[in-house]
Amino acid sequence: MDLIKTIDLAAGGMTAQRTRLNVISMNLANANTTKTDDGTAYRRKTVIFESNPVETTFSGQLGQSMDDQIHGVKVREVVPVQGELKRIFDPSHPDADKDGYVFLPNVDVVQEMVHMLNANRSYEANAAVIRTAKDMALRALDLLNR
Repeated sequence: MDLIKTIDLAAGGMTAQRTRLNVISMNLANANTTKTDDGTAYRRKTVIFESNPVETTFSGQLGQSMDDQIHGVKVREVVPVQGELKRIFDPSHPDADKDGYVFLPNVDVVQEMVHMLNANRSYEANAAVIRTAKDMALRALDLLNR
């Protein structure tokens, strides 16, 4: 795989993980939001990824894919997670229903923090791939100039 495709592949991974980090941040920021614009409690969101085939220069010149195993990742969509909202009894809360219950988001702060660490490490790994590819290209140029 050539340098440009390597960087393109890693950059796609970084973009996907940045989107994931943004969604996780939104989940954490709304962990206690009992009322959204539609009048219900906030629902946790998650990112759905899909495979993104990468065409290498070599296979593109042949007009056929010889590198079927090379796939990147991209965000297909961000979707709300359907699940039970937490229900607590607090009749003094301004968003309590007629029976005194308040519905809280289905966000587990600890789980979101674990997801955030995972997404951050994936982002860093893709950044390291770009740095390594750049260093290899610079080293190759240095060897050619001798």
